[in-house]
Amino acid sequence: MFLTTNSFHILPYTNYYYFITPFYLSCKKVPKSQTCFIFHLWSFNMVKNRAENFSSLFSLQNHNLFCVKFAASIFLVGLAFRIVFWDSFSFSSFVEIEKPSSSPPPPQTETKTESSVFSSPIEAPKFDEFQVNNKTQTSLNVAEKCDLFVGDWVSDLSYPMYTNESCHVIEPHQNCMKNGRPDLGYLYWRWTPKECELPKFNPKKFLNLMRNKAMSFIGDSISRNHVQSLLCILSQVEPAVEIYHDKEYRSKIWKFPSHNFTLSVIWTPFLIKAAIYEDMNGVSSSMVQLHLDTLDQLWTKQFNTFDYVVIGGGKWFLKSSIYHENNKVSGCHYCPGKNLTDLGFDYAYRKALQLVFNFFTSSSHNATVLFRTTTPDHFENGEWFSGGYCNRTIPFKEGEIDMIDVDSIMRGIEVDEFEKAITSLGSEKRVKLKLLDTTFLSLLRPDGHPGPYRQFQPFAKDKNAKVQNDCLHWCLPGPIDSWNDIVMEMLVNG
Repeated sequence: MFLTTNSFHILPYTNYYYFITPFYLSCKKVPKSQTCFIFHLWSFNMVKNRAENFSSLFSLQNHNLFCVKFAASIFLVGLAFRIVFWDSFSFSSFVEIEKPSSSPPPPQTETKTESSVFSSPIEAPKFDEFQVNNKTQTSLNVAEKCDLFVGDWVSDLSYPMYTNESCHVIEPHQNCMKNGRPDLGYLYWRWTPKECELPKFNPKKFLNLMRNKAMSFIGDSISRNHVQSLLCILSQVEPAVEIYHDKEYRSKIWKFPSHNFTLSVIWTPFLIKAAIYEDMNGVSSSMVQLHLDTLDQLWTKQFNTFDYVVIGGGKWFLKSSIYHENNKVSGCHYCPGKNLTDLGFDYAYRKALQLVFNFFTSSSHNATVLFRTTTPDHFENGEWFSGGYCNRTIPFKEGEIDMIDVDSIMRGIEVDEFEKAITSLGSEKRVKLKLLDTTFLSLLRPDGHPGPYRQFQPFAKDKNAKVQNDCLHWCLPGPIDSWNDIVMEMLVNG
């Protein structure tokens, strides 16, 4: 027998309806469950009682029978409650067990022909799709805090959030898909912290946060690489309008008119004053002249106009340089043939960061500054100028690779000077200083660089051609997109 909604109207008391509704709903979902059987039995008993004469129910001869029935009803209700909660627990456990099986399979990391890149173009997901996902993940993250920089790269077939066809600000050297990179597996990985969920970047929410604000990326070409990734993601909501560029197109300013948001990149590879004699291909005509006691005014003069800053550098300090302090030459780095003391790149880098952090901690400007740590490269069997390459197609797992000494020294200096700066920040200071520690998560992505595909179709004429590889910058789309997931989480939730 299956109970219908009409049965509720003949129960002895109105409040029984509210009392037994949870059992009725459970019975509708699973009519043959133990819960439903007990519910039917109890309901039938109550309906039968309702049909009896009320006066006889309380007569002396039926008093004992009524007490027995009432006790039995209470017992059945208690038993039903137990089963309902047990079923609920069991169902939740089943969902948790089944969850991993719904995760996407590992992405295919290689394709056989270059033509597949163009014959099967990747479609960028619509904004609504990753907005919904972001809503769920944000709710999970509210109650949890974790180290955003400790985790793994996890297969995610919902990536990338854009393509080289949907974004038009990608520089040619990072446009790996257009340049003919044949494998696409590097696109389908997402950085996932170990202890909590990291929401996907939500461009609509970010632009609303940045309404009437100004944000700048300050540093070397990695900073320019990073800002292009952000522009590509934001273009899914509103394309940026370029309103300025310098003579070499290294520093640029964009505007998002609908949000009155200004985004810029300032190219200053040392962050301090430097005379650089190098062309766009990295060929130097003279050694760098580096002033270790003077910041580059190109960015310091503009700092007070920014609400948010992402700043970083490091790699340029490895170049041959002459060091200047107190208006005189104090030493050098890698200057054979010069009658100078080689003080090493670490000496200059520490001096530079001390100046940078002192500038921030002594500023009264109310800004949020994210200091980005060094980005390791993945050259194998040589350097960029000596035949080094990076042809791996999948990420490393934790423990499969160690940082080289140069990167370890550089990051050590960064963390050391950052901690000193945080300690020196008093309650009266207005700048908010945060560490964007992308070094380790970047170390695990040897597959995300342009490699030989920094130039268009490098093997079109000769499959064995020897070409220069780029194993430092990142393909767009690519791993650097996950940096923006972290940036947004740091700015939104701190």
